[in-house]
Amino acid sequence: MKLASLKYKRDGKLVVVNQALTRMADATDIAPTLQAALDDWDTTQPLLAKRYAKLNEDKIDSQPFDESLCASPLPRAYQWADGSAYVNHVELVRKARGAEIPESFWTDPLMYQGGSDTFLGPKDPIQFPQTEGWGVDFEAELVVMTDDVPMGTTPEQAAGHIKLIALVNDVSLRGLIPPELAKGFGFFQSKPSSAFSPVCVTPDELGDYWEDTKVHLPLVSHLNEEQFGEPNAGIDMTFNFATLVAHAAKTRKLGAGAIIGSGTVSNKTDGEPAKPVKEGGVGYSCIAEVRMIETIYQGSPKTAFMDFGDRIRIEMFDPQGHSIFGAIDQVVTKLDT
Repeated sequence: MKLASLKYKRDGKLVVVNQALTRMADATDIAPTLQAALDDWDTTQPLLAKRYAKLNEDKIDSQPFDESLCASPLPRAYQWADGSAYVNHVELVRKARGAEIPESFWTDPLMYQGGSDTFLGPKDPIQFPQTEGWGVDFEAELVVMTDDVPMGTTPEQAAGHIKLIALVNDVSLRGLIPPELAKGFGFFQSKPSSAFSPVCVTPDELGDYWEDTKVHLPLVSHLNEEQFGEPNAGIDMTFNFATLVAHAAKTRKLGAGAIIGSGTVSNKTDGEPAKPVKEGGVGYSCIAEVRMIETIYQGSPKTAFMDFGDRIRIEMFDPQGHSIFGAIDQVVTKLDT
């Protein structure tokens, strides 16, 4: 099943979207918003699934689906916690500054709590008053959305609480991260609003490509129309989504609609950092990673961070080339103050 939220007031208007991402049907009689649907998932899911089946069979009234009309599936959320499941990415960050990662990073997930009151729509611009010195970067990731998760849930139990999957551009301001972390209190200004894919899907929609609570498909990024990365999200994922959800729920309940992120998707090639796509590799899911590799092998970074006018597009396709979630497609623009 595929669901989306059209832009409407603060929390959007729920629609069901067909598998081809070409038609949509209103679902507000079942649940006015996606959050409302997740709040009562046991009741709403069968009704939404039935409507989805009829939409795919063209047996109900529908309208053309336009991704530009979409907010993020959850335009705001009660919880947005982003992990760092691809330890290769963390290892590169630290290696570039001459530091080794602690052994615990391989057994205990990293996670931070992000701002969730103002998510961007998938086609909304990334706006800042300046870019100089801020190090504007994209991060291509996957996320899951849960129902109510009890405190102390195990990874085995957590798998059953994963109800929806989506893509996210977890925008990062690399120039602001080091001074924030040096304070010892974590990210805040360096992690502005994230943007999510037009559509979220139920795990069964991915078929065999959803296994061990990982998505075993490439995540494709284009920066200024040039392919930047296509790492497989199921490879080199040290912690699966069930483990990440359980980690988030260790000392607290998670409310319905909690969003848990994978962190930047990152692959190795034959045990070494990935190569650029133009060199036959799978590339990268953020600019920082290629800059790390440039620092390691060339002594200094060469690739610039994003500036006004730069465009990032993030998408995932099935083996037949069909877009699964629709595209996050954003341009960095100057905020008028």
